[in-house]
Amino acid sequence: MATDTSTTTEVGSYFISNYPPFSQWSKDQVPAAIDALANPPKDTRPLGLYIHIPFCRKRCKFCYFRVYIQQNAKTIEEYVQALIAENKILSEQAGVSGRKLKFVYFGGGTPSYLSSKQLLSLRERMSEYVTWDEAEEVTFECEPGTLSLDKVKTLKDIGVTRVSLGIENFDDTILEANGRAHLSPEVLKAYEWIQDVGFPQVNIDLIAGMIGESDENWAKCVAKARELNPDNITIYQMELPHNTIISKEIKELGITSPIADWPTKRRWVSEAMDTLAEAGYKPSSGNELVKDLETDKFVYRDNLFRGSDLLATGVSSFGHFQGVHYQNLDQIEDYMSTVQNGELPINRAMVPTSHQILIREFVLQLKEGHIDAADFRQKFGVDVLDEFSVPLANQQKAGYLTVEGDQINLTRRGLLQADSLLPEYFEEQHRAVRYT
Repeated sequence: MATDTSTTTEVGSYFISNYPPFSQWSKDQVPAAIDALANPPKDTRPLGLYIHIPFCRKRCKFCYFRVYIQQNAKTIEEYVQALIAENKILSEQAGVSGRKLKFVYFGGGTPSYLSSKQLLSLRERMSEYVTWDEAEEVTFECEPGTLSLDKVKTLKDIGVTRVSLGIENFDDTILEANGRAHLSPEVLKAYEWIQDVGFPQVNIDLIAGMIGESDENWAKCVAKARELNPDNITIYQMELPHNTIISKEIKELGITSPIADWPTKRRWVSEAMDTLAEAGYKPSSGNELVKDLETDKFVYRDNLFRGSDLLATGVSSFGHFQGVHYQNLDQIEDYMSTVQNGELPINRAMVPTSHQILIREFVLQLKEGHIDAADFRQKFGVDVLDEFSVPLANQQKAGYLTVEGDQINLTRRGLLQADSLLPEYFEEQHRAVRYT
């Protein structure tokens, strides 16, 4: 993992989004996921829905998601039909039937690759089985070059409340070098349309450490983000999971990693935090900055980190339902044929122990920079100050966090590399395994 002793950005996964590691999930536990969906709810935990749209104009060189480029309208329609069929199957499960959605997330790929007509059709046909009319948040990821004023209006019409615009960088040379499909003029047009239409929450994404990044250009990017003045700004530090184009080139061609080293990326993010703080932004996690910690909530993240149920729909998507982790089939043909046959398209799953669920929520919430031990005592009946006393002491001594009473707070240094700290809280058998 990426600690202060690791400087070069080499091939590997660093961003922690679940526990136990995905590499430990298996086909053997798929029946447990099916049973979890089939059984009535055991409690009143919130329910969310993830909808994966796997289509893109281009595959970015750093992308590790299941995506398909330049697909025609026929393929997209067949996929939308499969999404409808999957949601029908899910709506009939005893664990889902009658429950209202609190949050919805359209991820990708590029959800905005779909046309306005396709989005309206998806919403209309899906509403027979599931509706997000009363959801607290509906997030929709957008690639700037796929938007038009009409499509942005359509997003408002189908109930989107939070638009996330994947800008990544404002420099065209850097965007092209990293395989992005859009250029800066498309960013500015898209952002103007989003502002004109108006949404309760607008988020933009930047990535520190893309191929070709420099101190001067990064400062310009942060200044431009500040000028746009969105509600939320997410800043990722570029990493190299195993199945990206860049990773394959490093492994197969023996080239040197073209990505900035970790100390440089952390410095850039820290500089961004300082610059954006002058405009009133505050960290809500190691990756996200918001104007108002009370009102600028990311409902999807907050619920995901606290064990809410999340229905996974679409090829290769990840879910968590009644204590069971699961992932859908990761080939589009297999996914579509399975759901059209009336079957749940689950490919692998894992039933975490109660201790593993505790670890999962602890490490994910630590990414937010603050933990109140009293919350965990109340929910799990476990004192995390005792349970994790060794890693907490180690990381406090190293200057990554402070512990005062029940309050655990990451320092700036810890916040900038939160993911690298988390494996120390894992069970021993999971600390050295491949994450994905």
